[in-house]
Amino acid sequence: MKNSDWEIPKNLQPNPDNYKFDLERVLSSVVGVRANVPDDAFTAGTLGTERTGNGVVFREDGMVLTIGYLITEAETVWIITPDGRAVPGHALAYDQGTGFGVVQALGQLGLPAIEFGDASSLQVGSPAIVAAGGGRQHAIETKVVGRQEFAGYWEYLLDDAIFTAPAHPFWSGAALIGPDGKLHGTGSLILQQGDGKRRTDMNMIVPVACLRPILDDLLTMGRTNEAPKPWLGLYAMESEGGLVVGGLADGGPADKAGVQAGDRILSVGGAEVSDLAELWRKVWASGAAGAQVKLRLGRDDGDVSVQVTSADRTSFLRSPRLH
Repeated sequence: MKNSDWEIPKNLQPNPDNYKFDLERVLSSVVGVRANVPDDAFTAGTLGTERTGNGVVFREDGMVLTIGYLITEAETVWIITPDGRAVPGHALAYDQGTGFGVVQALGQLGLPAIEFGDASSLQVGSPAIVAAGGGRQHAIETKVVGRQEFAGYWEYLLDDAIFTAPAHPFWSGAALIGPDGKLHGTGSLILQQGDGKRRTDMNMIVPVACLRPILDDLLTMGRTNEAPKPWLGLYAMESEGGLVVGGLADGGPADKAGVQAGDRILSVGGAEVSDLAELWRKVWASGAAGAQVKLRLGRDDGDVSVQVTSADRTSFLRSPRLH
């Protein structure tokens, strides 16, 4: 979808008169991000080959912060400026732990850099703006409706995610801007909460506080200096009956070990698990990537024990090319 094809309703857009900072200047730091991934890339089947989202300029030498799944295994990356220019970019870094990605512009952006804020100042009820690239018509006034742990089915865990509502419809890599005009987080997901009669759409935001300790590593090495966590390559879901394997990464460690879709995950290393956060913490406590992870699984024909030789997730991914 092109930038000209949509617009946030005017009554939901931020009004410059309501802010003490230069709203237009801050929003001009938010850009579009377009990435193309080869058909045979490891993530092509799950994330697609043409990915569209947003990013925000955080250094005037052309460093753009985005959400990492947009640029994973990208062969080409384009940064779309608010005035419609397309500048080539390089997928410089992707941190599996936080989900952040960094793109380096390979041409002049000519855009101001946004300053990082202190996300701890955003509490439940705090007003904020979630902005996609393209200026005020692509930004929405919102509020923080939650700050809590978030566990994702793809072996992902945040201790302190930010949740905002109303949700931005084009959230991927969107900028969470606080009342101080600073960047407080990057959009990752849209989630629904409700009882069937009434539904609330929310954005899950990764706070920039998670970025600060690892930023230097990402800019110099493309990843953190920490030992990679053990990765199983399974997609787990919470259900009334506990944890269930919803799917497997083809050729991943769990697939090779004989884990099956539909298996119930009962324990890790002999310790029972009942939710996603507990599952991933137990797996990661097994050691670094390459560690043996013992799973006890429930199947219709009885419980089975499976030994999974974990791996470094990035070893399955294509390295970015510098053009």
